[in-house]
Amino acid sequence: MTRTEDFEQLRPLLFSIAYRILGSVTEAEDAVQETWLRFQRSPAQPASAKAYLSAVVTRISIDVLRSARVRRESYVGPWFPEPLLTDPYEDPERSAELADSLSTAALLLLERLSPLERAVFVLRDVFGFEFAEVASAVGRSEAACRQLAVRARRHMDAGRPRFEADRRERDRLAGRFFDALRLGDVDRLRELLAADVQLVSDSGGKAPQWGKGIFGADRVARVLASIVGPFTRIGVVVEPRPVNGEPGAIFRDGGGKVVNTWALEIADGQIQAIRTVLNPDKLADVGPVADARAVIHEAARARRPAE
Repeated sequence: MTRTEDFEQLRPLLFSIAYRILGSVTEAEDAVQETWLRFQRSPAQPASAKAYLSAVVTRISIDVLRSARVRRESYVGPWFPEPLLTDPYEDPERSAELADSLSTAALLLLERLSPLERAVFVLRDVFGFEFAEVASAVGRSEAACRQLAVRARRHMDAGRPRFEADRRERDRLAGRFFDALRLGDVDRLRELLAADVQLVSDSGGKAPQWGKGIFGADRVARVLASIVGPFTRIGVVVEPRPVNGEPGAIFRDGGGKVVNTWALEIADGQIQAIRTVLNPDKLADVGPVADARAVIHEAARARRPAE
């Protein structure tokens, strides 16, 4: 097998590692491309292309994450990972770990870890690498990596909900939510929302957002019910589909361009959080991006006659 064939076979894995470390589609793709360039320049063929390439993409991702964290400190408003509609890597033996680690909630928990903790957790707990391989990838001893893994698991476990939803039940609840949203039914929406539900958006200062967020079942239900009519009148379409492996939706304007994405966090039989991404820089991988400000202003004008 040629180097190109080796690399292309492993590209989905490399992207999936980089995305979970970085939380960015764009940066993950760049990390994978840089990995290919280093592989091309390597004078000798490694004994294991998988071990070599995984180590390289991990080291690149750690370096990128360290500089990205500085930028995120000055980010305007809440920071969410870039939406990912489809994970290119599949492993039936680790499907549960792969799916759980892709959710927006899990990626936000990973943000609390140091870059090394994050890389060790991703390689070991998500992708099942042996500690010897993890140690080689991050440049630490196996003993140090075991300690990093323990700390990372402790932080991740502390932030997870006690009762995560069964996937089929979760999808059914999401379907009921979007049905109620289309109808603008405040009562039905309220029933599906946790008492302390959060509706929070990531605009990066480049699109309108709900301040620091909207909190509480009654307020969130009323806001959601109030926006559906005006958006429908101007041709906005809500397209339910998984976002980061969890129930979500893409909002498209009348021309099919992406206005924003929603990801629903569901646990304990209710929706705990609705996280929306409006920052146009984070939506390019989803499709052509609409001018969210123009769409929202048009919806506001469409709403006035009914008030």
